[in-house]
Amino acid sequence: MTHILEMNNIIKDFPGVRALDHVNFNVESGEIHCLVGENGAGKSTLMKILSGVYKTKEYEGDIVLNGEIQNFNSIRDSESKGIAIIHQELALIPELSVYENVFLGHEIKKGGFIDWNETILQCKKYLEMVNLVVEPEQKVKNLGVGKQQLIEIAKALSKDVKLLILDEPTAALNEDESKNLLNLLVDLKKHNVTSIMISH
Repeated sequence: MTHILEMNNIIKDFPGVRALDHVNFNVESGEIHCLVGENGAGKSTLMKILSGVYKTKEYEGDIVLNGEIQNFNSIRDSESKGIAIIHQELALIPELSVYENVFLGHEIKKGGFIDWNETILQCKKYLEMVNLVVEPEQKVKNLGVGKQQLIEIAKALSKDVKLLILDEPTAALNEDESKNLLNLLVDLKKHNVTSIMISH
């Protein structure tokens, strides 16, 4: 198997504390990789570096994605390379519909206007991929946290994600929802999605 991701000799300092000290982290293509450690161990800091929250100049070391060194200076930079991170605090807008949330920030346009019919059609496809049975027109605020998390994953898939990072994904889920999520990550391997799960 080949490495989709290598993080080499990562050093990250905050005032008065070294959060990451020459950290090396490799993920093979197609695997579901678990990153486990106590609170404060630096897991989230490492993933914030990978997802462009911390810019290239704010840490030392290299991110190598598919054999190429990357310089991410924003979340948009990492997303353009197929990386998506789903935080514990979900980044959905409760008052908007499911389909509006899935395509928020990368709307489907036709002749300069948003093509809502195509948006709903595409949204249904991604909801199917994450095994979520809800009407695309439903408001997100009316759905439970387990379903909202699946909407976040559908949103990542709509951006052609190749490396999906989930930060403490089962913390707010019940046993059935957790099992469903883990089965979904196995299914996503068929769509060439590699996953990293962060947990304490």
